[in-house]
This record gives sequence, structure tokens and C-alpha cells, in this order.
Amino acid sequence: MLSVHTSPLHQPGTGDAGGMNVYMVQLSRALAEQGVEVDLFTRCRGEGGPSLVVLAPGVRVRHLNAGPRAALPKEDMPGLVVPFSLALLKERRRYDLIHSHYWLSGQAGRIAAAGWGIPLVHTAHTLARVKNAALADGDTPEPELRIRGEQQVTASADRLIANTADEAGALRDLYGASAPRVDVVRPGVDLDTFHPGDGKAAARARLGLPTRAFIPLYAGRIQPLKGPDVLVGAVAELLRTAPALRGRLVVPVVGGHSGAGPSSGIPDLARELGVADVLRCLPPVPQQELADWYRAADVLVMPSRSESFGLVALEAQACGTPVLAAAVGGLPTAVWDGVTGVLVPGHDPVDYACGLRWFAEHPEAAESMGEAAVRHARGLSWRAAAARTLEVYRGALRAEQPGGNANEAGATARSCLSGVPLLEGREGRNTSLTSLLV
Repeated sequence: MLSVHTSPLHQPGTGDAGGMNVYMVQLSRALAEQGVEVDLFTRCRGEGGPSLVVLAPGVRVRHLNAGPRAALPKEDMPGLVVPFSLALLKERRRYDLIHSHYWLSGQAGRIAAAGWGIPLVHTAHTLARVKNAALADGDTPEPELRIRGEQQVTASADRLIANTADEAGALRDLYGASAPRVDVVRPGVDLDTFHPGDGKAAARARLGLPTRAFIPLYAGRIQPLKGPDVLVGAVAELLRTAPALRGRLVVPVVGGHSGAGPSSGIPDLARELGVADVLRCLPPVPQQELADWYRAADVLVMPSRSESFGLVALEAQACGTPVLAAAVGGLPTAVWDGVTGVLVPGHDPVDYACGLRWFAEHPEAAESMGEAAVRHARGLSWRAAAARTLEVYRGALRAEQPGGNANEAGATARSCLSGVPLLEGREGRNTSLTSLLV
């Protein structure tokens, strides 16, 4: 597996680390339990850790020297694709298949798959054209370079894994992916970590939260795409229409700033709207503590403008907490509207305020939703996701055999480097590499 821009070892909720990091770790562990050895390759950022980390039996995280040994903004990452690929191709171990995550890794995967003559499976996690269609006011659109890169990876990968049918449709309609190469594999949830535990009251006691408070929780990266500004606006509207709630309202916002731009200004917005007294901005926390925040909450709020799946929604439900979420992307798959939570069309804070007030005034119904949420989440395990992913891998490997139906673009990309040792500097190598990236 490849992850150029973020390490599987990074704390979710910080920088560029989020659901994709959780996805890679949990999927790798579940694949290893089913007999697949997984090496997760990422870039060494000079953080002082070992070059090889055993994450679980059969799962290793390996750091490659590619570019500066320092954290870099995503904007500088495309220049590291070829150095990362060449460092990867120096590996002496023989791999059967490459699974890349995010478009930068997909670009590196195209080169490595060509050099090794093996299939490439790609999971996009997010798509630039989808994100650009749902930008918040003033947010920076994804660059044309990324769109072009995603187009190339979509065209050349042997198989594409989408989290939901909605994402599969975007790959086909917006990027021209052929339907036979797109497989839907729903992510899972770590049920050993995320479960109801000893209940809401005990979790609140551990976190120092008032027993009788009404607690809507936000957990995730603090960036416009995730809609924390919508939550703050909804809280202001809620207190305008139901001022009596102020005395027992606590709104934890758990997560770190993401992206290269300025901070999202959530504390400033809260002060401007007069709700700073009920907002608690907290840094990202480890998964075990995050589970307690889910258990302690009355409802998880996810007003995302775009969401490929929404692992946070699934984690909260596994802990027995219903979800108030935007009806976008994969969230209608993660949340069963009216049963395990409530989906809101659009991003008007007034609509979210109405949802919050309903949860505050109907605790028994909310509790029933939480019980249904636990049952719903239990049906989405990483073991099942790994089994389905393994089917995709086997399909890609079968297509490589004589008489198989290999993706023509992927086969062409590999054949253009056939017989040319990439690391021996033979004439024509640079031209072939360049041809993969244009």
C-alpha cells in the first residue's frame, strides 16, 4: 500500500491525517488476519522514528527517503512523486499488487506498477471535482494539476475501489472510469475500540462533563469542507430560538486545523455569534479517548460539504450515539436516515438548529436511535471490508493472466517500461517515466 502525503502512523484529526489513515491501518490489519502480508509505504519526514514499524503481525509501515526530511504542504507534494516511486522501486522484495491511496499515491503507483509489471488497485478517498462542486464560500478550489492527476490514475489503474455507490458514480461520470473496473467496498469500523462501553454517564464522568448537559459533538479536521462553521451557526440559532438550553449546552469541537491556508477561525466565529461560552475547542485525541467523547455525546454533528464515506459517523454509531449529518457523498450510506440519525439536505444553520433542538427535546427517541445505530454499525466490520477488498485484488491478479481482461491503459503503462531496468540508467528510461506523468 502507498500513502505519499500522510503516514498511517499519524494521529487522525491532525494536519492531513483523517479517515484515510484509519482506513489504511484497519484494512491492513484485517487483510493480514486473512493471510495477506501488507507493507505500507510512506515518506520519511525526519520525525526521528524507525524506518520500519511493525504495526501488527503481517503489517509493516516502511518510510522511504524521498525529498526533504520534513513536513511539506500538499501543494509541494506532486514534485515528490517520482523520487518516491524510484525509492520504492529499489525495494528488493517481490510484491504481487500495489494498492494506492489518494491521487498522489496513485501517481507513484502508476510508475511502480509499470516498473514491477504488477497490477495497480487505487482508492481515491476524495475527488477534486466532487470537492470543487461543494466548496464553502471563500474556500480554495482543488488545482487543475490534481484533477489531471486523478484522471490519469483513473484511466490507468487496473481496479478502482469506491467507498459507496455514489463515489463509484462520480468515478464513472466525472472521470470516465469504465464500470467493470470500479468496485464498491464499504469501509468498516473498529468494534473493539468503538462500542457503547459502560455508557454515557461513565464517559462523561471520565471527561469531566456535566451529567445533565445536552452535548452535540463535532469530531474531525477543522476545515471549511467539514462544515464546523455550520455547526457554530446552528448553535447560535438554537440558543436564539431556545435560550433556556444555554444553561446546559456544551459543544465539544475535537480536532485540529487542516490544510495549508489560515485557520478556520472557529473560536472567532463563536465569539462573533455569541456562543463562545458553550463551545469547547479541543485538540485531536487517541482513538480510545475519542470513543469516550462519542459515548458522552447526545448527538454527533457532521455538516460536511463533501464526504466520501464518513468513518466518524460510523464510529459514533458504534458507540451508541445518533448522528445529525449532511445528506452528501457517503453519509446517506453511513447513516440510516430517521433510524440511526437524521440527514439534512443542504448546509443552512437553521436546519441544523432544528435538528439539534429535536434531539434536545426528545431524549428517549434519541436513545432509541442510538440503540439502532449500534446494530447498524455492527454490520460494517473491517473483516468484511477486507474480504471484499481481497476479492478485488484477486480479480486484478486474474486479469493479468493470459486470457484475462486487464485494463488496456494499465497494461500499456506497464509494457512501456517492460525490459527497461529503471534503476540502471538505461537509455530511454527517463522518457518512459515522463510518459507516465503527462
